[in-house]
Amino acid sequence: MPFELVPPGTNINFLGQRRICLAISVGLLVLSAIVAATQGVKVGLDFDGGTEVQLLFDEGVVVDEAALREVATGAGFLDASVIRFGETDKREFLIKFKDASGVAEPEDDTPDGLAANTRVIQLEAAIRGAVGNFTEQRVEFVGPKVGAELREDGAKALLYSAIVILAYVAFRFNARFAPGAVVAVIHDLAITAGLLVMIGEEFDLRILAAMLAILGYSLNDTIIIYDRIRENMQLHTAADLEDVLNTSVNQTLSRTVLTSITTALALLSLYFLGGQVIQPFAKTMLIGVFVGTYSSIFIASPLLLFLEQRFGDTDKGDRSKKGAGVNKAVRA
Repeated sequence: MPFELVPPGTNINFLGQRRICLAISVGLLVLSAIVAATQGVKVGLDFDGGTEVQLLFDEGVVVDEAALREVATGAGFLDASVIRFGETDKREFLIKFKDASGVAEPEDDTPDGLAANTRVIQLEAAIRGAVGNFTEQRVEFVGPKVGAELREDGAKALLYSAIVILAYVAFRFNARFAPGAVVAVIHDLAITAGLLVMIGEEFDLRILAAMLAILGYSLNDTIIIYDRIRENMQLHTAADLEDVLNTSVNQTLSRTVLTSITTALALLSLYFLGGQVIQPFAKTMLIGVFVGTYSSIFIASPLLLFLEQRFGDTDKGDRSKKGAGVNKAVRA
């Protein structure tokens, strides 16, 4: 017998709370926009250009993130960030910086490899003298031009994904189902990005990868609910449309909650045990999973109700909110 966290027959009026949820979503979006406008958005080296240096310290060298950050700051690398690879007993660190002394990188297309290499030599000399000996594992340079291209490619990836989702849902279900799915995933990405801005998270390729994963997760949850809605529309042709949608959401609620919990447990393991390198990805995914679950119930379904009431193939009068006309639309 299948395990169900939510008892069968549960009848929560989700659609009745749609205006409150809409106000919450709009409020979060406005707040995040205000924070972004006043405090700015932190952009990582992947999108803004800079240098990464990975160092493995010798046996017996006592070192931690705070000590390396202090040495880098003292050497003039004011924006340097330090990330440890692995557990606290590991001696491998990744140091990132955008410039050496508060002077921005050049914005033209001229390669500045020699200057970047000079800065790396200066940083390594300061660390070797203050902390101890190490082995340079790798050095990577990202110029401003490359960072701008990565930002553009990331935005295109999200846009093209939304277009494909719109086409797929319209083909798989009905043209009026598609906007709800697309608005839900856009809502998830916008809310997640807004929350990251408010907590001061730095946007880089790890955050972009998490955003694309959130898009797929949210769509999957929405499709499950939409499939049950379509089935119930065909079975209950004379029922009130809002009741049909509420019933569908309640019937899939156990699956939705269980999927969210198991995914969140895996992400919590990544966040607490995966080290600092993977933490931004896990943190973004955790936010996205909860926001995606929320949007599938409180954004996608109410938007479908709105579109069917306004543009569905329903007759005038008492049937304006009934499922009979909706059923015709689904079969079409």
